[in-house]
Amino acid sequence: MCSQLFKSLALVGLLSATTLAAAGKKTESQVADYLSRPITEDVFYFILVDRFENADRANDKGFDTRGVDEKDSSRDILRHGFWPENKGYYHGGDFKGITQRLDYLQKLGITAIWLSPIMKNMPVQGIDGLKGSSSGYHGYWIYDFTTVDPHLGTEDDFKALVDEAHKRGIKVFLDVITNHTADTISYRGCGDCPYRSRAEYPYSGERSGRKFNPGFVDGDLSEENFKKLVDPDYAYSPYVRKDPGPIKKPEWLNEVIYYHNRGNSTFSGENSLLGDFFGLDDLFTEHPRVVRGMIDIYKEWIRKYRIDGFRVDTVKHVNIEFWQQFVPAMKDYARSIGIPNFFIFGEVFSGEQEVLSHYMIDGGMDSVLDFAFQGASKAAIVDGGDHKVLTDTFAKDDIYRARNTPQHLMNFVSNHDIGRFGYFLENVKNQADNEPELTQRSILAHALMYFSRGIPVLYYGDEQGFTGDGNDKDAREDMFPSKVDSYNDNNLLGTDKTTASSNFDTSHPIFKAISDFSTIYKKHELLQKGEQINLDLPYSVKQSIAFKRALPTHDRELIVFFNWSNEDATFPYDLSRSKSVYPSSIKAGKSLTLKPISFAIFEQPKSKETLRVAKTISVSSPPASEK
Repeated sequence: MCSQLFKSLALVGLLSATTLAAAGKKTESQVADYLSRPITEDVFYFILVDRFENADRANDKGFDTRGVDEKDSSRDILRHGFWPENKGYYHGGDFKGITQRLDYLQKLGITAIWLSPIMKNMPVQGIDGLKGSSSGYHGYWIYDFTTVDPHLGTEDDFKALVDEAHKRGIKVFLDVITNHTADTISYRGCGDCPYRSRAEYPYSGERSGRKFNPGFVDGDLSEENFKKLVDPDYAYSPYVRKDPGPIKKPEWLNEVIYYHNRGNSTFSGENSLLGDFFGLDDLFTEHPRVVRGMIDIYKEWIRKYRIDGFRVDTVKHVNIEFWQQFVPAMKDYARSIGIPNFFIFGEVFSGEQEVLSHYMIDGGMDSVLDFAFQGASKAAIVDGGDHKVLTDTFAKDDIYRARNTPQHLMNFVSNHDIGRFGYFLENVKNQADNEPELTQRSILAHALMYFSRGIPVLYYGDEQGFTGDGNDKDAREDMFPSKVDSYNDNNLLGTDKTTASSNFDTSHPIFKAISDFSTIYKKHELLQKGEQINLDLPYSVKQSIAFKRALPTHDRELIVFFNWSNEDATFPYDLSRSKSVYPSSIKAGKSLTLKPISFAIFEQPKSKETLRVAKTISVSSPPASEK
């Protein structure tokens, strides 16, 4: 078995060195066309900026007064947040590091980088000193929305990164947050405050003989109505902890009336929308002033840096009416300054297509991260599910057509929240000692991410075999030499290296495979835009799938086959008129036999069957408890 898998691993280098070198360089026309390039032609790479590359040690402590090489006390670390030995603090990655590694990303075939939030964060939050605190290294604790986090560099450094990426035809996407800010608001009389509902604590009424917000109507989102909401003490008595004066920017963010102030969310029912996200200050996104304020903030980021789009955080924790105003405002403004295809995709943390599609159909998002695809790919390739875990997921693709096409969905198999595909493999398969198989399964999962409908989104480090120890902090390793013991003791797939050394190896088998996949993806319009038609075949091995990618305007079609079982899989499909796309050495006739844990792509004249016609469908919104 192992010998077969090693042979399979060797297939990842099938494309010639000349082809790969050409893929790493951009022609002048390609660079000039990045503004007009359709999003379906892009290959995304998600970077957690603090953990990618440290090119400038001067910013490691956020330009703190304490020298970068001076030994820090606990008080120093709590002030600046830099502690590279601890997985919950800043490690030193910066904008200059990404700029220096653009050649690496081009060799991988990346055309769009999605950066974790880069706005200025609260350096450290928590209680009980270092033991109960962590830093804003991840970027999701913003308190100054007007500038970059100094731990990542300067505004000029970020501008240089965007400009250099654009020169190479690489788009730049920012991760943005509108749901919450850093935690500076507390409630009098409680610490860890439970959620207080609108039914028990309405915005308007009378309590203990005191009338508050008379005439305010819950649900009326008009400017006139919100002029009546002046008293923030309807559920708790909120106050800004910092003294003296406001610290958030813009300054309107320091007014407690612009927050829900109802206590901590349990992520169910109405508190999923109105509760504090793990204690972070939850913005009153129904408020017209908040809507205007967030639109103004992010217009300025577009104007100043001419970025190409947004990934939007915590989308399902914001009321749908906010997105109906925010999304068109961003796209219209970008278009007005010469960015015609500004693309916005959201994080909707749900594996249910009915929930995911709600934010495209009713919220106006261009796309969402496809958690349904991620769950299905794991259920198949890691858990050993049969073909139905994938075909049942793809069968629901028509639900997105009321707004957009499933080809715009953002395919991914790993991320910074759920963890890495390598971790799932090592733990669910429980075969850490069978690294060749796990490496091949990782390659197969990424092939599925590239070649099924949707836009591929690679998580940094997966191409170097990173595995991690779980989700959240345990899946956010350093690409530059790490000082975190719990990272450095991990087994990496496909290599003898650890995270204690730099991991930008272009000869890594997973890197080479993904580079090949990028080349194939860009070469075939059918893989970028083609309809996906699942083939219902009597497979002898159920852990397999086959589908076509086709377009009405093309006289040829692609057929893609996957086998994630540990046995050969025979597909009784006549490929005698086909030519192989990948791997070039595979042969087929009246049927195709695939080796274990492998895939193949063939091109052939389009068959006589007619492409299915997209139906006109209506999609009902899911209950509030599911959003």
